[in-house]
Amino acid sequence: MARLPGEFELIRRYFAPLAARAPGALGLQDDVCTILPAPGEELVLTVDALTAGVHFLPDDPPDLIARKMLRVNLSDLAGKGARPLGYLMTTAFDPATDEAWVARFCQGLAQDQAEFGLALLGGDTTATPGPLSLTATLIGTVPAGRALRRNGARPGDRILVTGTIGDGYFGLGASRNELGHLSFEHLDFLARRYRLPEPRVAFGRALVEQGLGRAGMDVSDGLVADLRHMCEASGCGARVATPKVPLSAAVAELLAETPDLLLAAISGGDDYEVLIAAPAEQVPTILDLAAQTATQVTEIGVFTMGQDVLFEDADNHPVNLPKAGFTHF
Repeated sequence: MARLPGEFELIRRYFAPLAARAPGALGLQDDVCTILPAPGEELVLTVDALTAGVHFLPDDPPDLIARKMLRVNLSDLAGKGARPLGYLMTTAFDPATDEAWVARFCQGLAQDQAEFGLALLGGDTTATPGPLSLTATLIGTVPAGRALRRNGARPGDRILVTGTIGDGYFGLGASRNELGHLSFEHLDFLARRYRLPEPRVAFGRALVEQGLGRAGMDVSDGLVADLRHMCEASGCGARVATPKVPLSAAVAELLAETPDLLLAAISGGDDYEVLIAAPAEQVPTILDLAAQTATQVTEIGVFTMGQDVLFEDADNHPVNLPKAGFTHF
């Protein structure tokens, strides 16, 4: 195993090229970066830490780990309707990390920088006895005063969600070879959804540019928990038709075999989809916008008076929900 070069050589060789297209990064030769948003835009910042064995498997491919690090943060920006600008990154490499690992990790960063239009602006590189730990602070911009916040939902607004729900949760099981009875195609799909989320950046940005939606946030801790977060912030309740919650073919196959897994699908984490509150009259326009941005969007319920968050089955009977979604503590 090739040992890592010194800190500054590591930065020069692998990280500085990732900052080359960002003048404000100052070539990663200073202690800070500088940012000037476009006129009429304000900055949106978000940070997430990823730890080996908690947020990714230690033997996951380094390029996919890098891309997941960016994408879980990009999902936060998507939920606000922000356009990505750049990121700060802290890496705490453990003794098992060698130069080949870092090289492949940076290849993943470069791939998603090109896809989502952002650049490395700075950060910190250090060592740890373990586990490997990575942190990214993403910076985006949104038209001033128009970010989609959690607290904008109103009774009568419709609940919409992008993509499909439950893939990330079951994708962890697929990555651990715990779902061997599924077809290879479905196992591969779920594992990839866990390792490589699809942040809905273009859709989120289009929403705010067209003045659509009243509230928004990303779904990372599970649909149940994150809908509760939005309701609590907005001072309202919600009613969801559980059969309308969008599921992938892979998750649908699991539920056909074991219907009791439905609660895991709607409460498990790692979906990184976007939850939206919108007035009923906006829904057709939002669905048209979804088609234009190649984003699946599904209306699943309505916000209500009061505080109750209800998921109902096909007979309109409440489903017994878990008290919380994913939590670190």
